[in-house]
Amino acid sequence: MSYTKQDLKAQLAQMGITPTDRVLIHTSYKSVGEIEGGPDAFLDAFCEYLSEGLLIVPTHTWANVNRQNPVYRVHETVPCIGLIPRLAAVRRDGIRSLHPTHSVWAHGVGAEELVRGEELARTPAPVGGTWWRFGELGVKILLIGVGLERNTYIHAVDEIAALGRLSDKGEWEVTVVDAAGQEYVHPFRGHANTGSDNFGNFEEAFATLGVMKYARLGDAEVRVVDARACRDVLLAIYSRTDEHLCLTPAQIPRALWEDLRI
Repeated sequence: MSYTKQDLKAQLAQMGITPTDRVLIHTSYKSVGEIEGGPDAFLDAFCEYLSEGLLIVPTHTWANVNRQNPVYRVHETVPCIGLIPRLAAVRRDGIRSLHPTHSVWAHGVGAEELVRGEELARTPAPVGGTWWRFGELGVKILLIGVGLERNTYIHAVDEIAALGRLSDKGEWEVTVVDAAGQEYVHPFRGHANTGSDNFGNFEEAFATLGVMKYARLGDAEVRVVDARACRDVLLAIYSRTDEHLCLTPAQIPRALWEDLRI
């Protein structure tokens, strides 16, 4: 079966997304199935549906901007995370942020405000930065054909909680080059062992508490995560334990979350 833009828009409405919402998408494009018009049409469907809202696409470069290659060029550095991010990064109907390793592409109302200041980011998801703003703005995170292990926003909550395990050993100097060729040079520190491969440990807690619900887009299963609720629940859980909850794959103990309310 193939899907049109109208099919995708109808499914967005069915999952409770409105044209005024701010929506972040992490996408396995192949999981959605055949789209008439291909990946450009896929992105267009979101841009058109969110006519008074905001679409956000991660365009991460953490695999190719590092100590050995410490330069990020906003119009040249290719994302390292998939087809839709690579496509979004070169589209000129939106704006790509200047974060050296965890940039995003934003299209719609408030896009410029969302990404302001990222050229000076010194960690992957600093407090006050773009990823931090998702909780403040009530962004809806769509994990399309992927699991919670792709939910980068959890890194932002970890930074809010100031978890000591987040920083790698030592800073390195990064150079960020904007669209006009201006350079910003500053120290940067990445993440160490965040356990992101095991963020699925929060699946039961998120689904039970209403942080996350399930939907469909094309052929793909979608996890719809409320960023504000995600933040609040995670911070409450973190306040109850000093353990690293994602070192190994295991559901979070119910005692840490079953009495929480969002």
